[in-house]
Amino acid sequence: MSMMSMPKPLSNSSIFVPGPVLLLGAPGVGKGTQAKRLVERFSIPQISTGDLLREHRKNQTELGMLAEELMAKGLLVPDDLVNQMVATRLTEPDTRNGYILDGFPRTLNQAEWLDRQLADSLLPVVAISIVVPERILLERITGRLICPVCGTIYNMYSEPPSQLGICDREGATLTQRADDTEPVFYERMNAFRSKTAAVVEYYRSHGGRFAEVDGNLSMDEVTRSILATLFELRNATDSLESVQHEKVR
Repeated sequence: MSMMSMPKPLSNSSIFVPGPVLLLGAPGVGKGTQAKRLVERFSIPQISTGDLLREHRKNQTELGMLAEELMAKGLLVPDDLVNQMVATRLTEPDTRNGYILDGFPRTLNQAEWLDRQLADSLLPVVAISIVVPERILLERITGRLICPVCGTIYNMYSEPPSQLGICDREGATLTQRADDTEPVFYERMNAFRSKTAAVVEYYRSHGGRFAEVDGNLSMDEVTRSILATLFELRNATDSLESVQHEKVR
């Protein structure tokens, strides 16, 4: 039984119900961009544990004050406290047709908790992993250059400016974020592998709830692939046929 009552999905059969969707992928694969596109397409929320934590602390809720106290002592916010924040968020009406999970579940314990939480809902979580070769990810991260004036983002490997180090629009000298370095990239990759490996295997082992898509394509192609995969995982054949022939919104 779930700890709280869950909003029920709309019953109109003409509306595709995406349900809860977890996007997985290493730093630089484009999860944020693809999550925003799914949010816009299906009018469902993106639920970020980071955002939930900030909101609870800002509003001084009981959960937020507990988290604040722990963080002030230099301690990590434990799974059970994060779980309670997620449980509260999932009772809100905008989640009834689904939501995109961002940063949760990060651990095997959280994944197992979430399944128990959703035991009474119509649809389980499906996980879609965006896969990009590590060499390409390294180039995406370490090659990123940003114009400090207009914010245009270039990449010295794939989308370089016309003149090395200079913005095409503003003529300003391009900058690089302090954490867009090779050592930081490998540190983030190691953290990603150690935290998500168990989560990936958990969903992979639960038949029909996990799939991988090629993230080394254009943004539109990746979006189409994610949509087709989602429709397949939800066995929505009509929706699958339509997305294969449409332009991404």
